[in-house]
Amino acid sequence: MSKTSQQNTTTDASGASVIHTQAHSSGLQQVPQLVPVSPGGGGKAVPPSKQGKKNSFVDRNSDEYRQRRERNNMAVKKSRLKSKQKAQDTLQRVNQLKEENERLEAKIKLLTKELSVLKDLFLEHAHNFADNVQPVGTESTTTNPENSGQ
Repeated sequence: MSKTSQQNTTTDASGASVIHTQAHSSGLQQVPQLVPVSPGGGGKAVPPSKQGKKNSFVDRNSDEYRQRRERNNMAVKKSRLKSKQKAQDTLQRVNQLKEENERLEAKIKLLTKELSVLKDLFLEHAHNFADNVQPVGTESTTTNPENSGQ
């Protein structure tokens, strides 16, 4: 079963074209797609959220304006404080990681020295052990006086 659709194009108050799509199974759906009015693309299409706000007069003495400004000022302060706190947290974390890195590097140096000492001890012990042990085929043929009388 194929889905058929029809399109209607209308122009809203700001001059932007809005395409309405009618699907066969779902009825009329509005799909707001902004299309420039002029074919050359000379003007920018305005999204629906910004329509009508450009030309409206703002009374700076009104209570609504003062409330909006106060809310905006509080939001800006909150955002700046949050940003400053995030920067401080990041700096603190960097300092902690630097300290941990220095501590780990010191531990690496200590363990490397310990490894070198243990390796030298092992090699010295292995060399002394090799000097004291004679190979199996070259044993001396000394006779034991107790066994020679039998």
